[in-house]
Amino acid sequence: CEFDYSGTQALRSLREDGIETVLINSNPATIMTDPAMADHVYLLPLTTKSILQILKEHPQIDAVLPTMGGQTALNLCIEADEKGIWKDFGIEIIGVDIAAINITEDREQFKNLMQEIGIPMAPQATATSYLKGKEIAQEIGFPLVIRPSFTLGGYGGGFVDNQEEFNEALKRGLDASPIHEVLVEQSILGWKEYELELLRDNIGNVIIICSIENFDPMGVHTGDSITVAPAMTLPDTVYQKMRDMAITMMNAIGQFAGGCNVQFSVNPETDDIIGIEINPRVSRSSALASKATGYPIAKIA
Repeated sequence: CEFDYSGTQALRSLREDGIETVLINSNPATIMTDPAMADHVYLLPLTTKSILQILKEHPQIDAVLPTMGGQTALNLCIEADEKGIWKDFGIEIIGVDIAAINITEDREQFKNLMQEIGIPMAPQATATSYLKGKEIAQEIGFPLVIRPSFTLGGYGGGFVDNQEEFNEALKRGLDASPIHEVLVEQSILGWKEYELELLRDNIGNVIIICSIENFDPMGVHTGDSITVAPAMTLPDTVYQKMRDMAITMMNAIGQFAGGCNVQFSVNPETDDIIGIEINPRVSRSSALASKATGYPIAKIA
């Protein structure tokens, strides 16, 4: 339900433009599933089987908007794309493109792209096997963080300080990832964590709606942390640099119009900035930023 805010705003905006909407959501306790919000509401499991059912019942559907439903919706959108469902029914994906989702979710691809555009990242490497993971750990050295590819909200990942913890976490991470892949990277535990909310139109103008600072340092998942908007302890020079980096990052992953959330970490002693990740969608932070600034991010996106 944390994406209820975005979903509700999106439905209202589409309705204002006279567009007929069909909503799928497995959670009946949301505002977006109220009959007044969408023209057709389906309370169904978020699976490709449900998508097929809806598309058969509504042959008039032209497009799908997955960016308002968080990571679950993006994963489902990719799965439907891989199965050729959108192509078979002539459905256009709006608000994001498949390539952008894949780049941001595939840790190896993302790392290579960031290197190309000159965005600093923590030393890291991907492993698709237990043996490869152990090799990487020896090269980088502890403490380390493990991030499985294509999982939601940090699921299956974790911080490790020694070999014993690492072996267990590596196995767990590989099992958690649907493509059996994890990123092993140097831990930046204790660094400061920031996010920027970006919006881009279809001719490439980008604006930063809001900066957000995590009250807790790196090592506490954003979802478990207090967040403050706007950022409170960011020197202007570091903020301007972060702004430029965020725009470069968003432009590098694709030229779609819509919202984007970029996360950074800053070394409190040196003010060095490293890129952590991009979400090519509105996120939980977008709802916070919308309420903190009064700017309706999902609506404009």
